[in-house]
Amino acid sequence: MSSAFAEARRIVVKVGSSLVTNRGQGLDRAALARWAMQIASLRAAGREIVLVSSGAIAEGMQRLGWARRPHALHELQAAAAVGQMGLAQVYESCFREHGLLTSQILLTHEDLADRRRYLNARTTLVTLLALNVIPIINENDTVTTEEIKLGDNDTLASLVTNLIEADALVILTDQPGIFTGDPRRDPSATLLARARAGDPALEAIAGGSGSEIGKGGMLTKVLAAKRAARSGAFTIVASGEEPQVLLRLAAGESVGTLLVADAAPMAARKQWLADQLQVRGEITLDAGAARALVVEGKSLLPIGATSVSGDFDRGELVRCLGPDGREVARGLANYPAAEAARIVGAQSRDIESRLGYVVEPELIHRDNMVITVEPGVEP
Repeated sequence: MSSAFAEARRIVVKVGSSLVTNRGQGLDRAALARWAMQIASLRAAGREIVLVSSGAIAEGMQRLGWARRPHALHELQAAAAVGQMGLAQVYESCFREHGLLTSQILLTHEDLADRRRYLNARTTLVTLLALNVIPIINENDTVTTEEIKLGDNDTLASLVTNLIEADALVILTDQPGIFTGDPRRDPSATLLARARAGDPALEAIAGGSGSEIGKGGMLTKVLAAKRAARSGAFTIVASGEEPQVLLRLAAGESVGTLLVADAAPMAARKQWLADQLQVRGEITLDAGAARALVVEGKSLLPIGATSVSGDFDRGELVRCLGPDGREVARGLANYPAAEAARIVGAQSRDIESRLGYVVEPELIHRDNMVITVEPGVEP
């Protein structure tokens, strides 16, 4: 772990709601001050730090006197609106003590799903880092709906990691790291010091939900590490209650669980495709087409498709399923669902006779597609 973190120059740090609000009792100003001090020290040493912070909804719940996280979306939005003010104020004052400016960035899924807005967000963040400003990012819970929510800040942190091509993602939680089982139920569970991001075994052992205050559990952190690995970033999951945790990591100490990325980083556009959370439909392939995509890097032609489901438009994201129903790829459709269904199984030269026009000879071009099966696994 020592060399990995020591060499990381651009780092995304995520802190969870339980830590930020002292398990729902209100903003823990002392804890925020400690993280600000550590981040300021890292910034002075030449590291670029982006902070993804939960806590707006939890702080709003405390201010509104709510003991349990509400389920109604409008109540969550109201809590976020109330809590975001306090969260931003405390962070701004904590970092000001170290001579650092902060900025507030609120993101939704739409900001990252739209390619132009995605690139604009990247440019803004990179510019802020160059100006020695600490970006503080949260999901824009005051306006999001279920259809456009990112879901949790572990997911958001991994998306930001890929967005700015960070070297490392540090997820600070109220647990020491990832265990071989649930330590609350299995007293023999031991802490994993190191594992491979994307290892299916991690997803099997990291079940369970989060606290009443936060939304994510350990599974969301495992999946976040898997997503961050697409850009080559490694992830550390550690306790935010450990004294000087960020500085100890920077000094080479082994704290928490290191999840390494062992695959080559994806190209930036492929990362963007892989990170899209809203899939609009599915195209099932025959065995030959699935192998052509995964093994040979080919585009998806109509003749290789066997069925289409969902309601998607041209340019929207769809899953490509093998004959066994397992996802092998996802990409941007060249034809809307109803018309894609009409050309299933057809030769590309027959598209015009079936539709009356032709846009592209492929259902999905390989440049607009990302393979989602594990490297080396054939469909």
